[in-house]
Amino acid sequence: MTDWPDLAGRLEEGGHVLPVRVYYEDTDFTGIVYHGTYVRYFERARSDFFRLAGIHHREMASEANGGLAFAVRGMTLDFERPARIDDVLEVHTSLSEAKGARIKLDQLIYRDEELLVSAAVTVAVITCEGRATRLPEHLARLIQPHLPAETSSG
Repeated sequence: MTDWPDLAGRLEEGGHVLPVRVYYEDTDFTGIVYHGTYVRYFERARSDFFRLAGIHHREMASEANGGLAFAVRGMTLDFERPARIDDVLEVHTSLSEAKGARIKLDQLIYRDEELLVSAAVTVAVITCEGRATRLPEHLARLIQPHLPAETSSG
């Protein structure tokens, strides 16, 4: 299988950037991006951010790693401007905190330099039974370099 590093976006200082093109299926009847579509863009960006940081959902879910997953616990969205069909957007993801079972992220969607949508997202690390659990140390070490200097993964 060919490796497509650009498919997952790129890590940059301060976080991750994922390019996204707006397709017809992403829009409502007016050609404007449907509000729920932004949630999917944010999800893709979070998944690719973790993937590039070395955390893979399939490996987390394996019994050898304790059968863990990320579950969105909370998300606050702020819509500034609409995106439209054929726009090329960038989804920026950065970690703001990682403590215990909780990881907080800030996500922003831009068209060129224009901020369109922002989200504050909290994900919880959960077991296969749905119980919150501390992020294992080997995974915490993978995200530590992406946290702001003043926070810790304690």
